[in-house]
Amino acid sequence: MTTPAERAARGKAARKRAPRSAHALWLPPVDRPDPVAVLERQGRDRVPELLPIRYGRMAASPFAFLRGAAAVMAADLAARPHTGLTVQLCGDAHLQNFGLYASPERILVFDLNDFDETFPGPFEWDVKRLAASVAVAARENGHSDAEARAATRAAVAGYRTGMRRLARLGELAVWYERVDAGSLLSLVGSAHRRHRIEDTLTRARRRTSLHALGKLTEVADGRRRIVVDPPLLEAAGAPDMASLRKIFSDYRSTLAEERRLLLDRYRFVDAARKVVGVGSVGTRCFIVLLTGRDDDDPLFLQIKEARTAVLEQYLPSGPYAHPGHRVVAGQRLLQATGDIFLGWMTGPQGRAYYWRQLRDMKGSLEAAAMDAKGLSVYAELCGTTLARGHARSGDRIAIAAYLGGTDSFDRAVTDFALAYADQTATDHAALHTAVTAGVLTALPGV
Repeated sequence: MTTPAERAARGKAARKRAPRSAHALWLPPVDRPDPVAVLERQGRDRVPELLPIRYGRMAASPFAFLRGAAAVMAADLAARPHTGLTVQLCGDAHLQNFGLYASPERILVFDLNDFDETFPGPFEWDVKRLAASVAVAARENGHSDAEARAATRAAVAGYRTGMRRLARLGELAVWYERVDAGSLLSLVGSAHRRHRIEDTLTRARRRTSLHALGKLTEVADGRRRIVVDPPLLEAAGAPDMASLRKIFSDYRSTLAEERRLLLDRYRFVDAARKVVGVGSVGTRCFIVLLTGRDDDDPLFLQIKEARTAVLEQYLPSGPYAHPGHRVVAGQRLLQATGDIFLGWMTGPQGRAYYWRQLRDMKGSLEAAAMDAKGLSVYAELCGTTLARGHARSGDRIAIAAYLGGTDSFDRAVTDFALAYADQTATDHAALHTAVTAGVLTALPGV
């Protein structure tokens, strides 16, 4: 095993491959893939009738476009030299992929919460995606470029200082690190921002399966059923229902023994197809209603298709052949504490899926509602949280040494993020042009 000094030396050596100042550069290469063509390729194996919803959601704003364009940014990041300091990447670490959920101990925590694109890769790719999302969100909120720069720099500084702090801790101390949701209140000074966070925490604590029972179901002919809301929530057809019942046991086998026992105390009641997210729209996704002791003891699970991560074509092969296993393993590595019903399996036509709870005190802070100071505070928290996730799977000592004690990395990635915000605005305009020209069909407001 290498010593801390040797690990730090490895991190400093990475500066020769990718100087910290070099992260500032963003110039689209002459052979840059057309962003609309990238989205069209992604759509070829998705549910065709749902693609207009995806394009409509992405066309809503530059930030919405960025959320759905992880594949576009993956190609852009891969076109530049990287550090080679590998972590388990989130793969899509924009601002809205951080949020609240319940730990198994029923404590509300703050962490990364989307792992569809998770894959091992250079740590700075996640940092750059987070930074770009902060810059785009700041501009969309009407903040000045100086304010956008300050918020973006806060995110990167939060990552750097967080990683350097973690580099000084022991292995178990790093593994047990987490952000309790209540600590968010200590980060804000104004009474208005504190009130908004308190409201968000309260709403998250109410978002349980029991709460969803009243929102998502009804009793018809004496039987509990999921209420449909086409095209966002549609009844599962007989073939899908039969398949979901059949694959339930395969999913069960990926859980720990004690959780299999718990799951066996629930019975399958109903299922429906659900549209989720922005970039995920068009992938196959279902929700399943289970009941335990009685009809007032519900459990909602989400079954989501797992596909090849957008980063995979640019990086060495990962350790997991099954995409669902990749998502689940990546989530378990990155999150401080996780969903007890997280599992995976293979469904009809060989498609990979992963399972998780639909509502387990989940919530998020909306970047669009934040003033300049609030966005800076939140961005720093997201950067710190990302560092904690990376420190669990990568060499935190090497990364901390690469980052260093000065703000060289912070300034460089901030410059990149502001330039990439310009690129995102251009790409968003290209999507609008494709919709106007009839190349793509977009369904707005859905």
